[in-house]
Amino acid sequence: MSRIVAIVGRPNVGKSTLFNRLTDSRDAIVDEVSGVTRDRNYGTCNWNGIDFSVIDTGGYVEDSEDIFEEEINKQVRLAIEESDIILFMVDVTVGIHELDKAVASMLRKADRKIFLVVNKVDNNQRLIDANEFYGLGLGDYFALSSMNGSGTGELLDAVVSSLPEMKPEDIPDLPRIAIVGRPNVGKSSLVNSLLGEERNIVTPLAGTTRDSIFTRFNKFQHDFLLVDTAGLRKKGKVSEDVEFYSVMRAVRTIENSDICLLMIDGTRGIESQDLNIISLILKNNKGMILLVNKWDLVEKENNTAKTVEQEIRSKTAPFVDYPVLFISAVNKQRIHKILDLIEIVNTNRKRKISTSELNEVMLAIVKQYPPPALKGKYVKIKYVTQLPIYTPAFAFFCNLPQYVKEPYRRYIENRMRDKYEFTGVPIRIFFRKK
Repeated sequence: MSRIVAIVGRPNVGKSTLFNRLTDSRDAIVDEVSGVTRDRNYGTCNWNGIDFSVIDTGGYVEDSEDIFEEEINKQVRLAIEESDIILFMVDVTVGIHELDKAVASMLRKADRKIFLVVNKVDNNQRLIDANEFYGLGLGDYFALSSMNGSGTGELLDAVVSSLPEMKPEDIPDLPRIAIVGRPNVGKSSLVNSLLGEERNIVTPLAGTTRDSIFTRFNKFQHDFLLVDTAGLRKKGKVSEDVEFYSVMRAVRTIENSDICLLMIDGTRGIESQDLNIISLILKNNKGMILLVNKWDLVEKENNTAKTVEQEIRSKTAPFVDYPVLFISAVNKQRIHKILDLIEIVNTNRKRKISTSELNEVMLAIVKQYPPPALKGKYVKIKYVTQLPIYTPAFAFFCNLPQYVKEPYRRYIENRMRDKYEFTGVPIRIFFRKK
């Protein structure tokens, strides 16, 4: 079960700045010009050991003829529908704006936990001014400054204590395989072809899938759970922002899985939305198999598949160690090879390497090419061990971990992939003080 927190509000109240602070990133573009956030940003926040997903929405504008603002409004409504907790941001320097009232009216009707967040409160006078926002009828508020971080700790304490409990699910302990991708790439068709039945409603309309379900696949000596989405969307929702909706659903589906089958449309190639979803898969440390669907519709010359595969890997670099399979879900072309790849990636995901072997192999590699010296100081790596966690992660103990930079971390990961079979699985490398 995933937990999603959405940040909503009118334009230019500081939503993206708060998103960057919560996710410890600079993913959202921050600008003084209002309405900069058009595309959605997704990240993960960890507070006191508890993880949850954060979504930065566009600014809400009511009754606008601007097509972009109209799309942002739809995305806010979808965020309300999909999230567990909503952070409603307002700006103390402006006071209650007519648009704030419009958003508050929407939120009062939503059956969700709402936190009113008064931003830009960075002095005592503004702390007094913030009392005005009781007038929105949403109760108590959190006064903070997303720019300098003051007040965010109290907000996060309240958010974490209000998140829904992670209840144990009454489903078999089997690998969970998610089928993810852009709308209308053939995800439900693939499920139906694998299961040999019309398990899902399949229509040519993009975005017909809805609620996450588990379907057990137990055939051909393979046994796992398929995580897919099923059910027809409400008629009124079909015209809404399908791109945004697909990623909202992908957040939950990916978090509920062990391995993701990412489907892309062979007639269109890999697109920015596909790269968005790959980023979500890697952030959540899930296994990945990339399926190029509708391959039967692609005009082919010599080495077409090889050329397409090289193009895909060049766009997903530096993560390139994953299987790519060219299929047709409708014609069932090569779909049974997917089952073998799932077995391989699942084995790689659970691979354990003994500490003695790791030290023998990896310390020799480190000795051959040690980390570059910084400020005249040399990093000495003394010991390596695999961490006892869910996905492959390794700790390298050394004297100056802060001096080990990203290029060397990537070098170590590449050498580890050369020595051990981790195809389709993200590896995490940590450098720690010995």
